[in-house]
Amino acid sequence: MSDTILIVDDDPRIRESLSEVLESEGWGVHVADSGEAALAIIAEARPEIVLSDVRMPGMSGLDLLGVLRSRAPELDVLLMTAYEDLPTIVEAMKEGAADFLVKPLRLQQLRRVLQRVLEDRQARGRASGGPVDVEPAATPAGVTVVGRDPRMIEIYKMVGRVAGSRTNVVIRGESGTGKELLARWVHDASPWHSEPFVAVNCTALPATLLESELFGHRKGSFTGATSDRKGRFELAGRGTIFLDEIGDTPLEFQAKLLRVLQEHEFYPVGAERPQTTQARVIAATHRDLEALVRSGEFREDLYYRLRVVEIRIPPLRERMEDLPSLAEHLLQKAAQSTERPARVLSAEALRVLMTHEWPGNVRELENCLTRGAILAGGEVIRPEHLDLGREEAAAPLDTLDSAEGVHVTRALETSGGNKKMAAELLGISRPRLDRLVEKHDLDELVARLRARKGTDA
Repeated sequence: MSDTILIVDDDPRIRESLSEVLESEGWGVHVADSGEAALAIIAEARPEIVLSDVRMPGMSGLDLLGVLRSRAPELDVLLMTAYEDLPTIVEAMKEGAADFLVKPLRLQQLRRVLQRVLEDRQARGRASGGPVDVEPAATPAGVTVVGRDPRMIEIYKMVGRVAGSRTNVVIRGESGTGKELLARWVHDASPWHSEPFVAVNCTALPATLLESELFGHRKGSFTGATSDRKGRFELAGRGTIFLDEIGDTPLEFQAKLLRVLQEHEFYPVGAERPQTTQARVIAATHRDLEALVRSGEFREDLYYRLRVVEIRIPPLRERMEDLPSLAEHLLQKAAQSTERPARVLSAEALRVLMTHEWPGNVRELENCLTRGAILAGGEVIRPEHLDLGREEAAAPLDTLDSAEGVHVTRALETSGGNKKMAAELLGISRPRLDRLVEKHDLDELVARLRARKGTDA
């Protein structure tokens, strides 16, 4: 393989380990310990790909990306970081990064990304890079977003890809997963972030009022319409209108919404002339839209018009590895809302949280932790403060009695087959867990969970 890659990282251990791996697979490797050094190497060595850390002294990875996008657009730039920072990921994808990787890097993932980049380069027929002048771009302010699950990282990257367009987006996910929050992230990352973000809960409005609420009405158009009233589409201007639970809207309204999406105009109730709209539509639902289309409860043409881009948010129970850091973040938020010092979770309380099913997802977790922060007399939140059920709160997981097989199975399912996490949940050593897995014949379960989630042992 004659392809060359430049690794940019201020940590010599990262540079050395990545160099060894990539050189062993036939790559021509160059290394740089800073963005400034990378620019000098690029001008001379002209690599096809740049793999750069984000957080470095001096020129950051985003600064380097900005320079290369304007001065050497033929280069493919991959960014990597150990920090889950939504604006960083969004900004990277908006600025044209080929991809964004989260440390610790998985070799299989890195191989897959590099192979895709090479295939894209071949398809584009790009030329090699040229000299670059140093002129760092501005680094965006950061807002911490918690979540290391690979699916969440892909969602952050998707936000960066779609934010700069007015493409319609459908966000799918169970109640409480954060669909409106994600819609706000898309809006805030867009060029129209200074325009209004208008949220409408379609299930909170009777069908008879939904049309008036969204499109407005004219004085005298119905009983009680004593004056003209602007609708949400007009109030949104060139910003974003978020239609939550779009799957629960009546067919008559769906027909009128379809016209808005097709013609970019709407009729206020009682109006003779249409009004135009430039608002971007982001819709969300927890319903199975495909099943609703098959049953005739949702228009197929509206389904395809809305679903230009679809983002699915996984339920909390499927990304439990994120829960400890997510809980810490929410406790900090609870401290601000309750105007009390930040609380911390006891080990027993964290175990209770890790074994709960969370049907209400992140919203339920936030309410639970806020309640715990209020009820805790001291700095530490204990199981009894969480009020998640007496059996869960009273039964420590390191007490493996006659039902130990059930406990082990539950811990493995919660951790997605990750034995290290399962052992921590149970409060036992990894060797002891291995013995219990063998005792209760759970090897097949572990293999199946790992295959489904891609979890390391």
